[in-house]
Amino acid sequence: MMNKDTQHVNYKEEILELLRSGKSPKVIKDQLGDYHANDMANVLEELSAKEREGLYRLMDTEELSETLEYCEHADAYLEEMDVRKAASVLEQMEQSEAVDILKESNSPYKTAWISLMSENSRKMIQLLSAYNEDVIASKMSTNFVTLPCSISIKKAVESIIEQANEHDNISEIYVLDDKGIFYGAIDLKDLIIARADDHLEDLIITAYPYVYASEKVDDCLDKLKEYSEESIPVLSDENHILGVVTAQDVMELLDEEMGEDYAKLAGLTGEEDLKEPLKKSVRKRLPWLVLLLFLGLIVSSVVSLFEGVVAKLTLVMAFQSLILDMSGNVGTQSLAVTIRVLTDGQLNIRQKIGLIFKEMKVGFANGIVLCVMAFLGIGIYIMAAKHYPAATAFMISGCIGISLVISMMISSFVGTFVPEFFKSVGIDPAAASGPLITTVTDLVGVVTYYGLAWIVLIEYFHFA
Repeated sequence: MMNKDTQHVNYKEEILELLRSGKSPKVIKDQLGDYHANDMANVLEELSAKEREGLYRLMDTEELSETLEYCEHADAYLEEMDVRKAASVLEQMEQSEAVDILKESNSPYKTAWISLMSENSRKMIQLLSAYNEDVIASKMSTNFVTLPCSISIKKAVESIIEQANEHDNISEIYVLDDKGIFYGAIDLKDLIIARADDHLEDLIITAYPYVYASEKVDDCLDKLKEYSEESIPVLSDENHILGVVTAQDVMELLDEEMGEDYAKLAGLTGEEDLKEPLKKSVRKRLPWLVLLLFLGLIVSSVVSLFEGVVAKLTLVMAFQSLILDMSGNVGTQSLAVTIRVLTDGQLNIRQKIGLIFKEMKVGFANGIVLCVMAFLGIGIYIMAAKHYPAATAFMISGCIGISLVISMMISSFVGTFVPEFFKSVGIDPAAASGPLITTVTDLVGVVTYYGLAWIVLIEYFHFA
């Protein structure tokens, strides 16, 4: 079986070959209908401006709108079209997609596109544009159908057929009471198989999930993930339906959230792509790097406090990176686990404390295993390679092993407590990024290792 990547490349090649074949417009248009809009979107950047101009003539506004919904910089392609056709393409798109394109676009034609749309489309775009990006209403679509609760089954079917001319999202039908307030939902299948003498009331699911327009996207995602509905209504404060969030919207939001969390874990302030300008990439990375520079200076200052230890027992310097690497790795592991748990649901105080102790126990158990390995392995290495007496070699390796246990246990605490603290004060826990945790655990490792070496090896056993 051909893998997905190979298939994707072949589709692109097939489409390019077809467009450059010189066949009649009729033949090309008919054959292009066999390809998915996503495949068409991937071909656009491979074409010259003149070739795209020919393609725009072949495709109708509905096909173009579906294709451009898969493009990252759709406004650049819209600028290449006739201004009226571009407006029609935007109007055919899912309104939330059109709003996203218009919000991000700096095109000089943006005002013209909007002015050439129908009055109803302009109102919907203005409505969706009025919401901030962080609230769920900014992600909703107005592609949905409704029914009043007081009509018969026959009238309900007729109404859905009529509304289906303008809205294709009809798998879930939303029911309103006499005052237009959201009452519940009906599955299209249940309506189709219902008998004419059945009551519409009997088909309504009144415990249907919903969200309010002003709710934050991050707060809604947990609720939206729990349901496998095709779409979920977005209500105004007066409980009127303003729009719906579809299953596809939820998938895109989850993908965005994962991308943002990944960026934050990498110490970035936002996601990047290959085409992003240098200046913008620098702005995203620099804030964290500046913070980490100052934290790094603190770590370096702490290391300088132990110059006496290094001067008297230079061998300990060789194993510093081992302690720092292991404490950093453990802290990052605990950070990843904690963010995952916090993302999946709200924890009470007892559960948060339980998670901290659980991670510390894991860090301690792993530390004990590594302690034994370090004690034996490093002790033998120091004896064989550095020709130290057995007692001295194993004293040093024992100090390293104990440092591993202590630093790994404390790093597990840091990696769990910091994101929990951030979450409790309303800061995204993913902001407790990997580089930040690693720098903090470096500090823990330095103090633990050199402090233990000073107390045990120099002050107690007088190694110098």
